Amino acid sequence: MGTDLNAPLGQDRRTKPQGGKKPALSAGRMLLGLGVLALAGISGWVALSPTGLRTIEPKEIATAEPTETPDGASDKKPDDAGGKPQALPTSGALSGANVEKTLTEDGSIITKFSPGQRSGDGPALIEVGQQKGQDPRMAALPNDALLEDTPDGRLPIIGANGQRPMDQYARPWSGARGIRIALVVGGLGLSQTGTQKAIRDLPEEVTLGFAATGNSLQRWMQEARRDGHEILLQVPMEPFDYPDNNPGPHTLRTGPNAAKNLAELHYSLAQITNYTGIMNFLGGQFLSNADALEPVMRDLAKRGLLFLDDGTSAQSLTGTLADTIGVPHGFADLVVDGQLERIAILRKLDELERVARKNGSAIGVASAFDESVAAVAQWMEEAGTRGIEFVGVSALVKDPQQQ
Repeated sequence: MGTDLNAPLGQDRRTKPQGGKKPALSAGRMLLGLGVLALAGISGWVALSPTGLRTIEPKEIATAEPTETPDGASDKKPDDAGGKPQALPTSGALSGANVEKTLTEDGSIITKFSPGQRSGDGPALIEVGQQKGQDPRMAALPNDALLEDTPDGRLPIIGANGQRPMDQYARPWSGARGIRIALVVGGLGLSQTGTQKAIRDLPEEVTLGFAATGNSLQRWMQEARRDGHEILLQVPMEPFDYPDNNPGPHTLRTGPNAAKNLAELHYSLAQITNYTGIMNFLGGQFLSNADALEPVMRDLAKRGLLFLDDGTSAQSLTGTLADTIGVPHGFADLVVDGQLERIAILRKLDELERVARKNGSAIGVASAFDESVAAVAQWMEEAGTRGIEFVGVSALVKDPQQQ
């Protein structure tokens, strides 16, 4: 009939063997069956093996409960006995986290990290070393770590990490070796309109001096700090012609004992915060008396404050005592508004520039009169084009820590 393609359906088929006997298995079928059995056996072994992909139930679970150390790491050491669970040290970057470690029977370690609890409320702040100056966004707020609560109020202190208020509240500057001038305008707080005008019109590089006897000092301090100013506190001190010329209440005097003067000083220091130091308001007599001045200088040293002498008394002992005790201090080179007239003030400011170009730096002081504020603002705008850098007064004082 030819090929199968030409055979009619159902014809030319092989007949079944007689007697019901089945034909023997061929070699190919036997090999195929053995392959299937082998594959099933391997799959079962993989599923049951400890190194397989299934999740195993550990025979022992070691939950590390480390004793907290200052950096949050465990103080436990790995167990020396082989095969036992071990608590491994954590990185310092994980400080504050709860760490749980699980050791499986094949020696693998499963580590679980979860947030730890911290004390206190509010945001967490991260500091990287110490630095001068304050974040402008926080400039109106005091650093509580640099304050102590006393019967006189909150007084500045050196922080536990050695940071000084002088550094915390200093105005940052470039650090370049150029001509530098610091201008201090004092008397703020005595006149509401004068204070507002000075803060509004003076460039932020000007250091502002607040009179301890002024009004609404906390409000004005915050406004000045938000505008970028470094600030000083002016403390009243006894002049030579006292009491005919009386600086006001809480004046530091040569007659009372040290305890009385320190109490008056602390009253003044507690009026505001966020200042780098103090400067004298009058005080020719007090600054020339070593017995009266020394306890005050020692108190400033332990509080991390600078002292600026306005330079009006040739008999002042502040430099000698400050060097001995280790107080950051400076002297004003010129009072630029001794004559309260705009042209005269501008001439004095030009003289201050000549001093700065000769010595590398200079400090000028003025009071918050309208004429002084207008002249200083005008002159600074012009002088800035002559390569002068205006800095906060803290950048120009003699600092024992920088010697």
